Amino acid sequence: MEAAIEKYKGIHPGLILEHELKKRKIAKNRFATAVDQRRQTLNAITKGRRKLPVELSFKIDKELGYAAGTMLMMQAYYEIEDYRKRQQSTEGNFELGKLRKGLFWDTDINKLDSEKHATAIIRRVFERGNNEEKIYITDYYGDLRVAEILGTDSLVK
Repeated sequence: MEAAIEKYKGIHPGLILEHELKKRKIAKNRFATAVDQRRQTLNAITKGRRKLPVELSFKIDKELGYAAGTMLMMQAYYEIEDYRKRQQSTEGNFELGKLRKGLFWDTDINKLDSEKHATAIIRRVFERGNNEEKIYITDYYGDLRVAEILGTDSLVK
C-alpha cells in the first residue's frame, strides 16, 4: 500500500475508495452496511463532496484489509494538497476591486474570469480605463500579452 499512497497523494480518499470498491466489485450498499454507515453518507464521500471522518477511515481500513490509518493519511494528504492549491490561487490573484465597476457596466463583474475573459478585459480597460487601471492590467498580464491582444508595441507605463 506504500506505493499506492505515493500514487494517490492529493486525491480525495473518497475517489480512491470508489475506485477500490469498483475494482473489488463491492456494492456500495453492502459496503455501507459493513462499515456501519448510511448509503447517502458513503456516496457523498465517494463523490468527493464530503470529508472522510477519522472513525470511518479506520472502519474502511479494516474492511478493505489496509494498514490502520491508511485512509486517514489519504485524507490528510488530500487536505494538504487542497490547502496548497487554495493558497496558490490567492497569490497573484486578479483583483477586480482595482478596476472601476463602471468599466464593465454591461457585464456581471463577479462572473469575469481573468484568464477566460483576458482579451475582453484588456481591450475594455485600454479603451475606457484610466492610467492606473492600464498599469494594473499591464502588470497583471504582462507587456507581451497586452501588446499581442491590442496589436500594438506601445504600452502605458
